[in-house]
Amino acid sequence: MIATALLILLGLLAAAVPVAAALGALGLALDQIYARFPLSLAMGELAWSTSNSFLLVAIPFFVLLGEILLRSGMAERMYAALVQWMPWLPGGLMHSNIVACGLFAATSGSSVATAATIGTVALGEVERRGYNERLFLGTIAAGGTLGILIPPSINMIVYGVLTETSIPQLYLAGILPGAVLTALFSLTVLAACLLRPGLDGARVATSWEGRWRSLPDLLPPLLIFVAVIGSIYAGLATATESAALGVLAALALAAWKRRLTGAMLRAAFEGTMRTTAMIMAILIAAYFLNFVITSIGLTAQVNRAITGLGLSPMELLLVVIGFYLVLGMFMETLSMMVATVPIIAPLMFHAGFDPVWFGVLVILLMETAMITPPVGINLYVVQGLRRRGRIDDVILGVAPFVLTLLVMIAILVLWPELALWLPRRVAGG
Repeated sequence: MIATALLILLGLLAAAVPVAAALGALGLALDQIYARFPLSLAMGELAWSTSNSFLLVAIPFFVLLGEILLRSGMAERMYAALVQWMPWLPGGLMHSNIVACGLFAATSGSSVATAATIGTVALGEVERRGYNERLFLGTIAAGGTLGILIPPSINMIVYGVLTETSIPQLYLAGILPGAVLTALFSLTVLAACLLRPGLDGARVATSWEGRWRSLPDLLPPLLIFVAVIGSIYAGLATATESAALGVLAALALAAWKRRLTGAMLRAAFEGTMRTTAMIMAILIAAYFLNFVITSIGLTAQVNRAITGLGLSPMELLLVVIGFYLVLGMFMETLSMMVATVPIIAPLMFHAGFDPVWFGVLVILLMETAMITPPVGINLYVVQGLRRRGRIDDVILGVAPFVLTLLVMIAILVLWPELALWLPRRVAGG
């Protein structure tokens, strides 16, 4: 049964069938082969219950928030301000790419939106400043992955819904690892430019007057982050309500900058509808697939197979990490989460691992999958923005950052308190 499911799924993905359709088709195929009665009759009820979840309403709000920041020009001005503060470092604008991704991640909740937004405003600098194009592209693709680790995060919301884990606790747990990973990405650029000085580009001429004048352009993402995250921990809003509050803050800032126009809103709404439709299609198809594999006993078989190996908790953890690293090469991350977390998470919790800590680990593994060929979504986002050359350049440019992510995963495994200290401190307070 396991082999049949994997063969059908890999065959559909190899045939370039869209992920949502592939997951739904796999569910229908397993239903026809193994189910004793037609499980497809439950598809309508599953679609309604999935899309009717109050927590998932936060997804279109966070997507809209990122669209408003992009369409109103706030993201572009934020990047230009960072350029004023980063030229003294070896690697200059590549550090700006990573820090800009971190700041935008604190408002958007999506890695694809983060990579697309920062890539849109940064790619013109490659030839103008003479940077090594591969490494420059790698900083955008890797920096974009911060979008699902630094709160607010759409993937954390999905994980929280799947495992019934507190989303505010997950958001707190992502803050320190997000800051550490941002610093590690920046150190990776610094090391590469010190070892090979030719990777660096021309320094941007700046002055202290220009730097101080650019500071107001760094405030919008910080204000939105405070509005979203602060409202949750002040007890004023739920995760979904805070997302709506973030949209209101973004609209207010756009109006203040005189960029709140009908054309801007229309473009933001259209982009939000397209992205939300894609996400919800994947979620509905994956929920149906989970219903089918649970009903036909596949989940129980996987649990028995893993339990029968007699692994210690640490051995089980290493197997799960290896599983996600390999599967991440072939599946889109959101669908991979929805398809696997309901099966794997109970095993990890039974082995004694903290649900909040495991959630952060899963997000880091999803980040790695986003820049791992052949299906790493951020690789294609950056190459699509570039519109020339081969995707091999992006893959080679992102390779050092894949190693950095593996180091970050090892740090989290060896030092779980990196993720758990802040949630425990807030809970204790």
